Amino acid sequence: MNVSHRFVIVTALFVACLITANVIAVKVVSFGFVFLPAAIFVFPLSYIFGDVLTEVYGYRWSRRVIWLGFLANLIFVVFAWLGQILPAAPFWDGQAAYERILGYTPRLLAASFCGYLAGEFVNSFVLAKMKIATRGRWLWSRTITSTIAGQGLDTAIFITLAFAGTPVFTPLLILYHWLAKVLIEAAATPVTYVVVNYLKKKESLDTYDYETNFSPFSADVG
Repeated sequence: MNVSHRFVIVTALFVACLITANVIAVKVVSFGFVFLPAAIFVFPLSYIFGDVLTEVYGYRWSRRVIWLGFLANLIFVVFAWLGQILPAAPFWDGQAAYERILGYTPRLLAASFCGYLAGEFVNSFVLAKMKIATRGRWLWSRTITSTIAGQGLDTAIFITLAFAGTPVFTPLLILYHWLAKVLIEAAATPVTYVVVNYLKKKESLDTYDYETNFSPFSADVG
């Protein structure tokens, strides 16, 4: 496949949503008795763009984008940490605020990276396999089912690794996060249809992963 500007745009949006979510996730917002990170509205968008990539371009190209997102996030974290340890100017009084927002702990980083990789690859794998099983019909069933699986795994891994053993940890925390993400994905289904149909028409492409190596570590791109 020749890479088009549309593929680049979707990839850029995927990575932008991922990094944005990791920055604003430090703020906790309240919806009555339910407490969720501010990223609850932007992180599911990365899964929507992931669905679009897999549905149109196939698992092999989606796999590349997932690893690209991982690398982009790693670069951001490394330089955010570097900015934290560099000596502050005498007149700058924002060090404490900088560390509060961007001072990720190793535990949170490990939880975030593990959850992201597991969730995104499962999401893409389920969608690609279901596309073959359904012969390309019922896109809504593929996007929602893959999100249920991917977001469920991502949420369970992240919250368990990040908060197990702390007072904030509870199975309900996983449930609330998971349900919120799935509901956002379901609500965005009409938009997903529009984007997928537009890209398939413009790219003259509708990929089926019949002979794809689904290993996350494969270098095969077809």
